[in-house]
Amino acid sequence: MGALQVTLGVIGVAVSVVAWGMFAAAVLRQVRTIRLGQPDPTRNGPFLPRLATLVKEFAAHTRMAKVRTVAPWHWLVMWGFLIGSLVLFEAYGEVFVPSWHWPVIGDWAVWNLLTEILGVGTVVGGVALAVIRQLNHPRRADRLSRFAGSNFKQAYFVEAVVIIEGLGILGVKVFKEASGLENQPLWANFVTAPLGHLLPANPDLVSVMAIIKLLSGMIWLAVVSKNLTMGVAWHRFSAFFNIYFKREDDGAVALGALRPMMSAGKPLDFEEADPEKDVFGAGRIEDFSWKGWLDFSTCTECGRCQSQCPAWNTGKPLSPKLVITQLRDHAYAKAPYLMAGGRKDMAGDEIGIVGDDAEARLAKIDVLALAESGRPLIGGAEEFGVIDPDVLWSCTSCGACVEQCPVDIEHVDHIVDMRRYQVLIESNFPTELGGMFKNLENKGNPWGQNAKDRLAWTEGLPFEVPVFDGELAADVEYLFWVGCAGAFEDRAKKTTQAVAELLYNADVKFTVLGPEETCTGDPARRAGNEFLFQMLAQQNVEVLNTVFEGREPGKRKIVVTCAHCFNTLANEYPQLGGTFEVVHHTQLLNKLVREKRLVPVAPIAEDVTYHDPCYLGRHNKVYDAPRELVGATGAELREMPRHGDRSMCCGAGGARMWMEERIGKRINVERVDEALGTAPTKIATGCPFCRVMLSDGLTARKSEQAAADHVEVVDVAQLLLAAVKRGEEKPAQV
Repeated sequence: MGALQVTLGVIGVAVSVVAWGMFAAAVLRQVRTIRLGQPDPTRNGPFLPRLATLVKEFAAHTRMAKVRTVAPWHWLVMWGFLIGSLVLFEAYGEVFVPSWHWPVIGDWAVWNLLTEILGVGTVVGGVALAVIRQLNHPRRADRLSRFAGSNFKQAYFVEAVVIIEGLGILGVKVFKEASGLENQPLWANFVTAPLGHLLPANPDLVSVMAIIKLLSGMIWLAVVSKNLTMGVAWHRFSAFFNIYFKREDDGAVALGALRPMMSAGKPLDFEEADPEKDVFGAGRIEDFSWKGWLDFSTCTECGRCQSQCPAWNTGKPLSPKLVITQLRDHAYAKAPYLMAGGRKDMAGDEIGIVGDDAEARLAKIDVLALAESGRPLIGGAEEFGVIDPDVLWSCTSCGACVEQCPVDIEHVDHIVDMRRYQVLIESNFPTELGGMFKNLENKGNPWGQNAKDRLAWTEGLPFEVPVFDGELAADVEYLFWVGCAGAFEDRAKKTTQAVAELLYNADVKFTVLGPEETCTGDPARRAGNEFLFQMLAQQNVEVLNTVFEGREPGKRKIVVTCAHCFNTLANEYPQLGGTFEVVHHTQLLNKLVREKRLVPVAPIAEDVTYHDPCYLGRHNKVYDAPRELVGATGAELREMPRHGDRSMCCGAGGARMWMEERIGKRINVERVDEALGTAPTKIATGCPFCRVMLSDGLTARKSEQAAADHVEVVDVAQLLLAAVKRGEEKPAQV
């Protein structure tokens, strides 16, 4: 051990003591900050399924692999960081004694092979990620870059440290080989051994490379410790917890049902709720749960959510990534005020720090934190709001952001929570929603139609549609939930009629509720009006439980044509005591075709492209049944570039169906343009909302002579009906 080794070793240890101290303090500060969020006991277990999801997602990179050009490089960097940490600690010995290595495993050829692969993989992976970031830099294509709005300096710093760490690992091994301090087979040191023979034998260089490896890590620790909002670095630790504590313990993403309104860790009971004490959605940053704060802390700013967002891709101000990072920055800026006990009432008056010493306590809080505490969560630039209202109300709740996020951030739940506060407490929402809410409350449907007209779609059918009359016949297999669109919207009525006729032809016994049916409440809930949703949902659950009274769970079957009704009945009504076996009409019709109860004949010679409804596809993973039906009709299916779990939204979800689209390109027109790019004769879908939006978009393009007159939008059921053999007319169903 020479003077150089002692000097470098002392420097390394001294810097490490400071860096590790800073890091430990930062971790404690971050944990305290995250715990400022509301309690959420639903994340506590079960342990083994959550652990299995965690291991699968990080070890196999199952979610990261959704972008395959990035996944292998990130996988190399991730393992380089995890296992490379052992190599980093090895530097504490190598800087003092160049020949030092870990006892026992340090002599294993397999361990040396592993560190060799890690060193090479970390360098290659780090360079590849930096190149990918450059190739997708927003200066090249502003709105098309998923990195627009991301912090490039922080990202390049992290990637630079990754590369330096990898070079440090390899450098130490190279100079050990050159100095004869390591005797491993060539297959174990396949890169460093050949390089070592080309370099001078100097053990001092081992110590130099060791201190470079060590100090780069310590600098990284110090920098991230001073920047708690540096998600691109902190996700290396927080992502494990964010994945483990994801909403669904079976590993599914946070789609389908919305998270119930929670207050003090319990579902909110509107009959007993007190706006002065209970949390109604999220009106302040502290109203989000601790898992929400963990989400904000974990965002890596990779922009995958942004690249898939229909609002962002059509020139709207909404970027799911920027929503999360803006909430994160606000949360951490306001945290010192909250930790000091600060709290304001709905009027904005201080109620947390009060008493004779209030002024002295407030004086101890950072002035920036005090300023941050006065910012409204939702507000325009003139109000210095955190989230602009146009951002909040641009969301279609399509779930593309949640589906793509590699660290399981729950964007949609957070956005709807903010909407809930705006609607229920502030009564601040787009004016168009006021009419929709009124129609739902007074008429039971968003169009404001009379309940007696819910059976108008049955007129003209060659058979009588059975209507529930107070007792469900024993031979009835399905309740056909028509939905508001299927009953009142002229284009959707054709889908309803087609499904009814197909069920009749297949001799499937069904009945409808008619005037007893009301809206499931989906548009109210996605718009933030949880109170109205629960009113409608509880009414429907009561009716449905009466309809199926006496039937065992496996025989309480409902078939629906609307993807939104499908999602609400199947996933959200169980929250209110309504558990039914719900199938989408494409699933049931596909089953009937497989069973030969429906036999398509006279195949249509047409080219069809299929649009995946968000609430059928991403939210409920129904992708195959509609496509198999299209194939069964004899049509040639032409997929759009964005399909399956990457499908582009039609623009109707999140109650956007009833809101004007005043900013940017219309989402439905964007989707129609993509569909027309496949040169179809028909654009098929499986949701009445999608059909309306796509039809409107197609009409707009036809008026501009950008689409042929023969192209039309149809439901998959209509395609099937046109291809099914008509038998002899059957007697009316009774």
